[in-house]
Amino acid sequence: MDLDAFRWLLTDDGQRLLAAAVAEVAEDGDPLAVQTRLRRGAGAEHVAAAMTQATLRIRARDKLGELADRMYFTPDGLEQATRLRVAEHRAARLVAASTTTLIDLGCGIGGDLLAGSRAGLVCAGVDLDPVRVEVARANLDALGLPGAVQVADATTVDTRPFDVAFADPARRTARGRTFDVDDWTPPWSFVEGLLGRDSCVKVAPGIPHDLVPAGVEAEWVSDRGEVKEAALWSGRLATTARRATVIGETGLATITDEDDPGAPVRELGAFLYEPDGAVIRAGLVTAVAAGVQGGLVDEHIAYVTSDASFRTPFARGYRVIEELPYREKQLRAALRERGVGRLTIKKRGVDVVPEQLRKRLDLHGEQEATIVLTRVAGDGTALLVAPF
Repeated sequence: MDLDAFRWLLTDDGQRLLAAAVAEVAEDGDPLAVQTRLRRGAGAEHVAAAMTQATLRIRARDKLGELADRMYFTPDGLEQATRLRVAEHRAARLVAASTTTLIDLGCGIGGDLLAGSRAGLVCAGVDLDPVRVEVARANLDALGLPGAVQVADATTVDTRPFDVAFADPARRTARGRTFDVDDWTPPWSFVEGLLGRDSCVKVAPGIPHDLVPAGVEAEWVSDRGEVKEAALWSGRLATTARRATVIGETGLATITDEDDPGAPVRELGAFLYEPDGAVIRAGLVTAVAAGVQGGLVDEHIAYVTSDASFRTPFARGYRVIEELPYREKQLRAALRERGVGRLTIKKRGVDVVPEQLRKRLDLHGEQEATIVLTRVAGDGTALLVAPF
């Protein structure tokens, strides 16, 4: 995105064009047709800037809710931005830890900066990209929030005047997404130094446990059943070693390694539990097993079984109806015998592609069913289950 074109978009004429683009895209839905109409009264560069914002606002609603309709974005900035509910959770943790000032090192379009400011923190942000800085500043203004942003290299910023430093290293290079922490911007060496003080660093959920420095808390967060990120908390902000936080439609729940007494492998019970992805990433499956008075179906599989029915925010529960044949031909016959036509296939620890298996089973009945393909005590097993 061109910096001058974006700045023009913030003028009175630019705001009128943006409002027209938003209205046209909402009504028409065909960006090319809308762009053609808008070009009758404005230059191509300005129309392109307005159309970019109009389409990005629609895409951003899933992450940022109604705030997206007043905000500004860049395509890569939106992709990297933290989901609103996750950012609000992080800001709430900072407030609970008596934080008053926050420096955001690599603020992007300002997602975490906005959440901190909305929570009452005094916030400042820096970023290397002048466009993202301008967008972050515009977002603070659009939402009527205090805060300061400027172009700067995060690795050169003196963070000492601030209670907490937050960083969200970019995990993309010219070759695309990278899983090598030394390719991050800023690199892992900078992150390690930052974790020597009160700080929070947003990282990919696939971060290896052995990479987390001693004394640093690693928190994995899921939102509506999807693991979105991990965060490393250091200094006085670290309260445990591993934490899984599950954000659902009605609230938030968290579980830590201190809640994990361990659990054995046991025989299959009347109920099966599928732990949330954040729980699995945090290595807290046995904590869920203990919470439902159960155990693991296999020492290498993240399924929990119990003889009791529990409602838990940390796992999806299923009643085990019966065990079906595991071999494909016999499984097809068993499902057809039960009149199954619509089939949900869940699997873990077995080499099965659900979409391909569903096609090969070729079911046409009137009933709907869910099966779980996994390993129980090392053996391939097919279970007919019912969610509860």
